[in-house]
Amino acid sequence: MVDDGDGGQVVASLTGRLHQLSFVDITADRVTARVIEAVADWAAGQGWRVYRRARSVLPLPAPMSGQFSIIDVACARPDAPPVVVEVDRTDRARTAEKLVAEAAAGRVAIWVRWGTGPFGAPPPAVHLVTCAVTHRNGSAGQGRLYTRRPDTDRPPPAHSSGPGTADVVELPIPLDDPGTS
Repeated sequence: MVDDGDGGQVVASLTGRLHQLSFVDITADRVTARVIEAVADWAAGQGWRVYRRARSVLPLPAPMSGQFSIIDVACARPDAPPVVVEVDRTDRARTAEKLVAEAAAGRVAIWVRWGTGPFGAPPPAVHLVTCAVTHRNGSAGQGRLYTRRPDTDRPPPAHSSGPGTADVVELPIPLDDPGTS
């Protein structure tokens, strides 16, 4: 495994960005596209050059071995190793193989997995970022629809009266009490 130096910081930053991602009732393809877009926007916000569908260092298997796999998002950073990001819903062996090759080439390799989980651990050279979503079956012909509403720390709702402002009544209430009729 190549020591990527700041990989943990990069992963934490991307995790924070994806934590803000929100959508309701969209298809799997649209979720993947939305996550890729969020990754590209995050990278551009870091001041990095962003390349979508960039060439991987891993060649395709025969009979297309003269061509190379594609990375969802590649980022060129000044004075730091490049960052490559693959976005998947499933646990694809080819994705893991591609990201291991990218890490061996000196890149910070990140696998963004989205879905309901659980998400298996990636190979040691690959960083994992998860994006939890929920799903429901759409109407006929729609298939599954996915929703992401990020967790938020919300204060409890305001109540009409604070603690200690209500009259305390001892239970059970005696039936012969004139105030209970």
